[in-house]
Amino acid sequence: MKTYINPNPENWSELSKRKTFAVADLNETAKGIFTDIQKNGDSAISKYTSLFDGVSISNFEVSEKEIQEAAASISEELKTAIQQAANNIEKFHTSQKETLTKIETTSGVFCWRESRAIETIGIYIPGGTAPLFSTVLMLAIPAQIAGCKNNILCSPPDKNGNINPAILYAAQLTGVTKIYKIGGIQAIAAMTFGTDTIPKVSKIFGPGNQYVTAAKQYAQQLGVAIDMPAGPSELLVIADETSDADFVASDLLSQAEHGADSQVILVATSEKIVEEVNEAIKIQKANLSRVSIVEKALENSRAIVVNSIDEAINFSNYYAPEHLILAFDDAENKLTQIENAGSVFIGNYSCESAGDYASGTNHTLPTNGFAKNYSGVSLDSFVKKITFQKITANGIQNLGKTIELMAEAEQLEAHKNAVSIRLKKLDKTTL
Repeated sequence: MKTYINPNPENWSELSKRKTFAVADLNETAKGIFTDIQKNGDSAISKYTSLFDGVSISNFEVSEKEIQEAAASISEELKTAIQQAANNIEKFHTSQKETLTKIETTSGVFCWRESRAIETIGIYIPGGTAPLFSTVLMLAIPAQIAGCKNNILCSPPDKNGNINPAILYAAQLTGVTKIYKIGGIQAIAAMTFGTDTIPKVSKIFGPGNQYVTAAKQYAQQLGVAIDMPAGPSELLVIADETSDADFVASDLLSQAEHGADSQVILVATSEKIVEEVNEAIKIQKANLSRVSIVEKALENSRAIVVNSIDEAINFSNYYAPEHLILAFDDAENKLTQIENAGSVFIGNYSCESAGDYASGTNHTLPTNGFAKNYSGVSLDSFVKKITFQKITANGIQNLGKTIELMAEAEQLEAHKNAVSIRLKKLDKTTL
């Protein structure tokens, strides 16, 4: 990682750049594939699956037999780990259920809000260099808690036309309705339009590379909601003399191994800390099987030396990381200063991997600076909020004059009359 010493805030924009492809190229690619799939459906999906995944598939849907075989192939030890993670994720997301509260805003005027599940959702699970079965838990569990009826999952097949067994096991464990062997832009397009095989969904969830992110954003233009723009993974670690360099290095490497387009940032209060972390990275990465991916990610990563923790937090808020680790003592006293981050990990023992897998929080988070205006996935992501109101005769009498005056001022006579006609009838009944 290249090191920058006390950079001027005017240069923060340059230091915050992610590795991206030309947006116009991404959008043009997505648009072309979407148009083809809208016109040609399943045959176009087969074409792109052969082109991008290198396998010819005639039946996209995963059979019950394949799911059973996948479950049988997984060790009991891994099943137990998945179950424990699932339990923690379920606990945390169940706690997000709203308690219905009716408010009497004016005497006789009652207002409240209720949640209703999105009926059909699409879940996209990357399967390329790392089959993210943990993401199945993160998306299907809150969907199940919310009460979504149709939970559709798409994931790219391997060269043998199969989906990773752990993905299938996690899907059946969490109540996924249908599973399809489709990846990339074509999967997002299929769920956007629906085909003879793939159901049309109302909202699409899940991370992916920049092509998948571009596809999700294009789907949004066509009337399908998305969770957020979730692209290549990223991590920012803030460290000082109380940090453990070995821990910091391990966290940076854990995110760098996601993909060559991942980005990790170290913001430290001295050059000595950066040197110690870099030395630990050299030692640890030598033992990683994905070292070539890690090294490519590190080329696009950087270390920044600042004068204080407060300055480090200011840079972090500017960068708006997907994951933020406060790897220093007394970090809890700095939490009120954190404004922009997808998920925050506090102290030397709160490794980001815990959030990726099993602590209970959701790991589907905004990237590329979108933490400035998006939240990570939660139970709310799978429901719509509907407001209700009930106005009694007494209520309309108490509020009616206010409504009439406001409607008249906006020159909307029919709005005023909807109140006036009620008030007149009530006046007659009280005579």
